[in-house]
Amino acid sequence: MNASSKPAVVTDRAIESLVAELKAIPTPEEKEQSMADGSFDADIIVIGAGPGGYVAAIRAAQMGQKTICVEKEYLGGTCLNWGCIPSKAMIASVERLHHVKHAEQFGVRISGEITMDFPAMMARREKIVTTLRGGVGMLFKKNGIRHVEGFAKFKDAHTIEVEKDGKKETLRAKHFILAMGSSVIYLNIPGLEGGREAGVWTSDDAVTAPFVPKSMVVLGGGAVGSEFSYVFNGLGTEVTLVEMQDTLVPTMDHELGAELGKILGKQGVKVKTGSTIEKCERAGDMWKVHIKKGDAVEVVEAQVVLLGVGRKANVENMGLEALGVKLHKRGVEVVDDSLRTHVNNIYAIGDVTGRIQLAHVASAEGIHCVQNIVRGETKQFDYKAVPFVTYTSPEVAAVGLTEREAKEKGYDVQIGKFAFRPLGKAMATAEQEGFVKVVCEKKYGEILGVHMIGAHVGDMIHEGVVALKLEATLDYLVDTIHAHPTMAEAVMEAFHDAAGHAIHK
Repeated sequence: MNASSKPAVVTDRAIESLVAELKAIPTPEEKEQSMADGSFDADIIVIGAGPGGYVAAIRAAQMGQKTICVEKEYLGGTCLNWGCIPSKAMIASVERLHHVKHAEQFGVRISGEITMDFPAMMARREKIVTTLRGGVGMLFKKNGIRHVEGFAKFKDAHTIEVEKDGKKETLRAKHFILAMGSSVIYLNIPGLEGGREAGVWTSDDAVTAPFVPKSMVVLGGGAVGSEFSYVFNGLGTEVTLVEMQDTLVPTMDHELGAELGKILGKQGVKVKTGSTIEKCERAGDMWKVHIKKGDAVEVVEAQVVLLGVGRKANVENMGLEALGVKLHKRGVEVVDDSLRTHVNNIYAIGDVTGRIQLAHVASAEGIHCVQNIVRGETKQFDYKAVPFVTYTSPEVAAVGLTEREAKEKGYDVQIGKFAFRPLGKAMATAEQEGFVKVVCEKKYGEILGVHMIGAHVGDMIHEGVVALKLEATLDYLVDTIHAHPTMAEAVMEAFHDAAGHAIHK
């Protein structure tokens, strides 16, 4: 046997040497990522400081990346300044007004006239917005993120030029995240011309409304249109809500939309589903709105027409296509769910992709793509368990497949439902409207979708989100104890109903 064929002998000294080498290998820490070198101003530049962009910037800084966030207007983007937050402040004021007006049913007697101080309501809304906007700025300082104000335009795949008030600054980065968001658009409706001063409002105008209109036609029965219909109806406006589909919130389960239409109708909103606005005519300081349903046309006079549908991605004049970043009709095209564009060092998140236009999705996408960048991964984002909420009163919330979608995908479906009305907590708080509906796969009991309409369901939906995320089955959910008395007992009862043994139904 020659020397090369002899078995290897591992000596104590060799083992000690190997152990020493292993100990010498530094433990990787997210805070010790390589910083931008002399040719780059940052490791990552995020363009846009909305809920996708500012969250991505913070996560990048947490992972040791030198980070710059470029924003052309306000920190917080559309969600904080014109969307989610100001509209919810307005909804809360209207809901509180409703509670006070009906306080007598709780034994609370209030004397005198009960009215809304609209300027005070809007001042409160503005204070909330400015406080949160300042909070984002403080988070940037805390995490060492440089905030650059201005409009960004690409010069090449690693270079942007930021312009504000005629002054320009060139910035270079290894990676970019596109988080420019979206903007409202004016739909082309024959005869409907002019902007805010002419009584043609978008959602941006509605959250900064200078007065409460006497009458309003709202186009679009999705989340935006339904929420503003609730708000202005509660403030005393005569509201007509027009939706092209046969139910409100048409992307949600059909039963939710049908129930919301009934509830808003009871509150005083004139709900017109299966309808469109054919044309508008100006008559003095009013609009004559021609609403068409089938072959019938109804003319409704309104002081304001609120366009509650239509948004476009903010991609114009940025030089994206010249780089090789592909665009489609709804925004930036990503290669796959890693959120990388067709230019390897540029990623896109949130509304600008034209996918799911929700603030919480943008935030989650921002964290996801930063981690992909820093770790050199192509991990795919999971869109299976995305919650959707419409913040009317009562709220509407959903996650997962609707009953119709589950059947179209070929599942053998079983349904569970339970109304809030018989619950002790619902009676105690006088919040008895609505129900919970769960969609399950019959063979294994996998939870496919959870759908709710009722008080506080925007907070309760997350039980369903976790169930879908963890691929939970009906067996686990019916064994999950829910506190009594709570509104969440309706969720438990719906799961029991799907299993065939609801206790209180």
